[in-house]
Amino acid sequence: MAEEKKGFFRRLVSGLTKTRQNIVSGLDSLFHGFSSIDEEFYEELEEILIMGDLGVKATYAILDDLREKVKEQHIKEPADCKQLLIDSIKAQMQIGETAYEFENRKSVVLVIGVNGVGKTTTIGKLAGKLRSDGKKVVIAAADTFRAAAGDQLKEWADRANAEFIGGQEGSDPAAVVYDAVAAAKARKADVLLCDTAGRLHNKKNLMEELKKINRVIEREYPDAYRETLVVLDGTTGQNALSQAKQFAEAAEITGIVLTKMDGTAKGGIVVAIQSELGIPVKYIGVGETIDDLQKFDSDDFVNALFTADSYEEDGEEE
Repeated sequence: MAEEKKGFFRRLVSGLTKTRQNIVSGLDSLFHGFSSIDEEFYEELEEILIMGDLGVKATYAILDDLREKVKEQHIKEPADCKQLLIDSIKAQMQIGETAYEFENRKSVVLVIGVNGVGKTTTIGKLAGKLRSDGKKVVIAAADTFRAAAGDQLKEWADRANAEFIGGQEGSDPAAVVYDAVAAAKARKADVLLCDTAGRLHNKKNLMEELKKINRVIEREYPDAYRETLVVLDGTTGQNALSQAKQFAEAAEITGIVLTKMDGTAKGGIVVAIQSELGIPVKYIGVGETIDDLQKFDSDDFVNALFTADSYEEDGEEE
C-alpha cells in the first residue's frame, strides 16, 4: 500500500509539472528577486497565485494568513516566506475530514458531469477500485441522452467485473435507476454507481431529472447511504470552478473528482474549488490506468506541487 502511494506521489509530481512551471517558477523568482517583504512583494505574489488559478478568494485568504505570520515571526527575508506560503495554501484546503463513508456501507453514488470530463472513465476506475477491495458493484447507465455512453460504460463494467444495468438511448434515466436499485437489492450489492446526466446548459431539466432519480432512490432504497460526486476536467481551470458552482446549485454535491490533472497548467484550481465551495475534492486523476485515480490528499498535493523536478529524474525527494 505504501509502495502504491509512493508510486502515485511520483506520478502526481510528474503530472503537476505544467502547473509547477506555471506557479512555482514565478514564486521562486519572486522569493529570490526581492530583497525585502514590502507591498510590491505581496502584489506580485497575489498576481502569481491568481494567474495560477488558485482563485481570488483563496488567494486573499492565503495572503492575509501570510502577512500575519510574517508580522508575528518578524520575518524579513522573502526566501524565508516559502514554507509559510506552503503552509497557508495547505490551510486553505483543510475542510475537515474527507469522508469515504460510501466505500464501507451499502450505498448509492450518483456521478454527475458534463460531456468530455472523463465521467465514464471515472465510474469505471471507481468500480475497479471497489471490486479490488472485494465489494459487489452494480453500475447504472442513467445518462441516457449521450450517444454511446452506455456502450462505453458497459466496457468498463465488464473490465471491472461489475454488474451493468442500461436503458435505451433517450429513455427515462429514473427508470434505469429503478431497475438498477432492484438489481442491487437482488444481488446484495455493496455499491450502486449511477452515471447521471450533466447537461448544464439546461439546469432546470437537470434539477428535475436529479429530483426524479432521488425520489426513486428514497422510495426504493431508503436505507442506502447517499453520495453525489461531480467530475470536473482539471485542464479547464476557472471553467471547472464555475461548473462546480452550477452543479452545487442543482444538486447536493458531497464530493468532487478532478480528472486530467496530468496535462494541466491549471492545477491550482484544486485550491480554489475547496476554498470557495467548501466541497471536498475526493479523488484526483493523473492518467489513464485504474491506478491513476486515487483518493485526494491535500498535503500530498501541495507537497507535489512544490517538489523540485529533479525528483522525477532520480526518484529522490528534496
